[in-house]
This record gives sequence, C-alpha cells and structure tokens, in this order.
Amino acid sequence: MRNSFLFTSESVSEGHPDKVADQISDSIVDLFLSKDPEARVACETLTTTQLVVLAGEIRCKGVFENDAWAPGALEEIEATVRRTVREIGYEQSGFHWESFRFENNLHGQSAHIAQGVDEGANKDEGAGDQGIMFGYASDETPDLMPATLDYSHKILERMAADRKAGIAPFLEPDAKSQVTLRYANERPVEATAIVVSTQHAPGYFFHNGEGDEALYTELRKYVLGVIADVLPAELLTANTVYHINPTGRFEIGGPDGDAGLTGRKIIVDTYGGASPHGGGAFSGKDPTKVDRSAAYITRYLAKNIVAAGLARRCTIQLSYAIGVAEPLSIYVDLHGTGTVEEGRIEAAIPQLVRLTPKGIRTHLGLNKPIYRQTAAYGHFGRPAEGDAFPWERTDLTDKLKAALAA
Repeated sequence: MRNSFLFTSESVSEGHPDKVADQISDSIVDLFLSKDPEARVACETLTTTQLVVLAGEIRCKGVFENDAWAPGALEEIEATVRRTVREIGYEQSGFHWESFRFENNLHGQSAHIAQGVDEGANKDEGAGDQGIMFGYASDETPDLMPATLDYSHKILERMAADRKAGIAPFLEPDAKSQVTLRYANERPVEATAIVVSTQHAPGYFFHNGEGDEALYTELRKYVLGVIADVLPAELLTANTVYHINPTGRFEIGGPDGDAGLTGRKIIVDTYGGASPHGGGAFSGKDPTKVDRSAAYITRYLAKNIVAAGLARRCTIQLSYAIGVAEPLSIYVDLHGTGTVEEGRIEAAIPQLVRLTPKGIRTHLGLNKPIYRQTAAYGHFGRPAEGDAFPWERTDLTDKLKAALAA
C-alpha cells in the first residue's frame, strides 16, 4: 500500500459530442425496449456540425420485422433523436435540434448472430459477444465510487442543472471536468488540482488581455461556487489549484466543435481509471449484450461486497464467449482489504446470482427503457430509484454474509 499518491479522473457533460452520441444511441435502445422488451439493438451514433447519423443492427416487434419498417417507425426514430438533442440544450447555429441533417442507417440484425444468441428449446440464451467485463467498488465515498470520478461527475451534473434552470444562463451544454486528489493510506485528503472547461455564451472569457474580464469573473466565481458545494470542505485547501477555462475562449463546442461517436468515453462511464476496463462500451446496446449487462452485474456484486463490510475495495471480472450462456471465468480481487478469502467469494457468487445473460437481466430487471439516463454523468454511483440503476442496489449484502458464514 502506497502511503501517499496523486490520482486523477475526468468527466464530460451531457453536451460533450461523444456524450450526445451516447444519449442518442441509448434513447433508441429505450424506444425499442418500450415497444418490445426482447428487442435487439446495437445502435451507433455519429454527430458533427449540423449532422446526426445512426448505424447498426436491430430487431424489434412492431418496429422492424421481416426486414421492413412498420408504418411511422422511421418518423418516430427521428423525433426521438431530435427530442434528445433538444433536451440536452442544443439550439446553436452549428448544431440545432430542429435543423440538423439526419441519416438513419439502422438495419436488421444478422441471422447468424441471432442463431447463437437466441434462447431455443434445447439451449439457453447465449452471450451476445465474447469479452471481459469488470466491476468495482470502493468505500472512499458514500456512493462506493472513486472520489476523483464521483466529484468530477457531480460538478458537471450540477452545472447542467443550473443551466437548464436558468441559474447560470451564460453556460452552454459542452463541458469537461477533472479532479486530482492526494491520497494518504488510500484515503483522499486534499484536492491538489481541479479543472473545469465549459462552453459559454459570447463574451464570457478573458485571456491574454482579450475578452470581458467582468463577465469571465462572473463565470469563474460561479464555477468555484459549484466546486465548493460539491467537494467536502476539508479537501479544498490553500494548495488547491483551479484551472477554469484554461485555454480562454470556449464559445464553439459540442458536435460543431468536434465530432462525437458512441462509446468513446468508456472510462468516464465507469470508474475513472481506478479499475481495469474490458474495452466494451455500454451505450446503444440492449441488455443481451454482456458488454453492458455483465458490467452492470459486476458493479452490483462488487458494491454489495463492499457494502457488506467484506472489503474496502473490490474488483470483479467476468468473461464470456458468444453464444455461450454461462461465464467462462469469475475473478475477485479485494486488494488486500478483505475480511474473507477471494476464492470463497468466487465460489459463493454463482449460488446467489445466475450469471447467464438472461439470469442477469432477470435479476436486475434490465429489459426496460432505463438507459438514456445512464449515458451522461456515469453508469455507476447513481441513486437506485424505481426501475433506474438497479445495479446500484445493495440488497444482496445479507445473502453474501450468510453464504460466507456457512
């Protein structure tokens, strides 16, 4: 265990071009699952100046069957995409929800994939792809998330809420944050650097003598206030360095400033670099894809292990083969913080949760339109309310403790 070190995580806002793409892809997943809980969706999105392009493979009763679109389906897809962009807040000349050009290149799912994945009379539903998935939890925040990522997300989430409420009308949708903390004995003790870059209304910058110093001071004061509200006061010290819009002017942003693609912010989506990552993105995929569902169940298991007091930190890995139902491997690492041996937990997990794709979806209730809300500010560390974020529940703790006490 290192006595003292610096660690950094970043987040990006819902208006970041890659996050715009993620939210559009997940809005399509939600649309199809609302029509057919067994829908198959793999939707990729490209965003750039005044353009949104969809591509991917789908199967959905009442929407796309027998290689044909149902009446009105194409119009509903486009309306869903435009509504998503409008809710993010883009009404700019370079990217406007009402006037961007839209292309829909979704088509039917490969029959060769379907034959390996679909449940049959003599076979369980198989995994939608091969791969490795990781879940992680740490007791350094109440959300059992890495503190650097947790604070990075919450800074931007607060700024977006204030923008939409009219509290900070000078903010525009695109933004990024980054938090560096100093740790002692694996505990965060001081914020050494905090970076916030936010798109802004015309004039709210001052750099190298250019811009309006009074307007920039207003923006900077607001951002510093958000940081002070989000981070615990004891972490903000005289040594904390703040970088607020360090490049100066940031008026052109979002898809007009940079192209966006689904799945390019997988570390932002998960644990901010504090845990390994299997490499697969989540957004745009229905829950038969283990890139998504198995990553959710590993977070669920890791969080319950930490919540049960069995460890202060926990990493879990699962692996799958396409068309095969059961995982190929289960790996648990408690990072030297556990009260029981990892091997005992590895043996207990399959007795508590069936780790097939269907077992995961059933246990967590994933065949529901709950995914658009996951596509900004992290898939983990969010409140489990109603059907939302069921992998954040800690309802397995008693069963874990009982199984390991036997």
